[in-house]
Amino acid sequence: MTDTTANTSPGEGSGPLRRLLRALTRNIPAKIAATPMVVTVLVVFVGCTAWTIWYSFTASRLLPNNTFVGLEQYQRLFATSRWNISIRNLLIYGSFSLVFTMVIGFLLAVLMDQKIRFESAFRTIMLYPFALSFIVTGLVWQWIMNPTLGLQGTMRNLGWESFRFDWIAQSDMVIYALLIAGLWQGTGFVMILMLAGLRGIDEEIWKASRVDGIPTWKTYLFVVLPMMRGVMVTAVVIIGSGIVRLYDLVVALTKGGPGIASEVPAKYVYDYMFTAGNIGQGLAASTMMLLTVMIIIIPWAYLEFGGGKKS
Repeated sequence: MTDTTANTSPGEGSGPLRRLLRALTRNIPAKIAATPMVVTVLVVFVGCTAWTIWYSFTASRLLPNNTFVGLEQYQRLFATSRWNISIRNLLIYGSFSLVFTMVIGFLLAVLMDQKIRFESAFRTIMLYPFALSFIVTGLVWQWIMNPTLGLQGTMRNLGWESFRFDWIAQSDMVIYALLIAGLWQGTGFVMILMLAGLRGIDEEIWKASRVDGIPTWKTYLFVVLPMMRGVMVTAVVIIGSGIVRLYDLVVALTKGGPGIASEVPAKYVYDYMFTAGNIGQGLAASTMMLLTVMIIIIPWAYLEFGGGKKS
């Protein structure tokens, strides 16, 4: 009887281990090149996120410390009227900004898609505000809405004594002043994204709709718009990121005033961490912002890339 065990190599009985070794040794230059990126993700994103969450449960003040206090920072956070006003302002600004930016951007893109004259000049003019920083945008609109030196003062000097446009001085209207400035800056960029999507639609779609006698507005609304799903998602992600990190515009235009009427979460985090010297409270606020983003992103990512697709 022949002994077959003598001819068996030592690695044949460990199939999973051999496959793991082959995977690790395959394409080594690419793995070496990706190492800095992996380290950056682990240290900067994962590590800093874990650091933020941990110290939000501590009594850290001017300097971090490891005195665990449980949910005390979060209880103080939601008991603070300034934080509650910040959340309300972000919801108002975010809702209106998302809807109006998408609608106005799409309508402008449809107008540009009609092959109008001086299209390049019009496109440049509409995109120009996006090239400015939020600081510049805030300063421009602060001057426009200045009750004495801005549009209101100019119109009253011309004889229209009852004209009023001092929203930055009104607690109930200041958030809409921020909204106007944000729309002025961001609408042009969304228009360009939408226009790129419209120009990518196959010409045969338009020919078929004309043959079938479908009105142009119905073609845009019920045929073209669903075909631009990728562009729409990109625009929503860009707008959403701008809403969450709203800070520069508030500082330049209103500085959070009048009083605390135009406070936003990002400004709350900055003020508590770098002005009030309360790291624990600032990190608790930033953790809530992170949690809000994850609640929105995770279901969308699951539907987009995971369970929403059938194999």
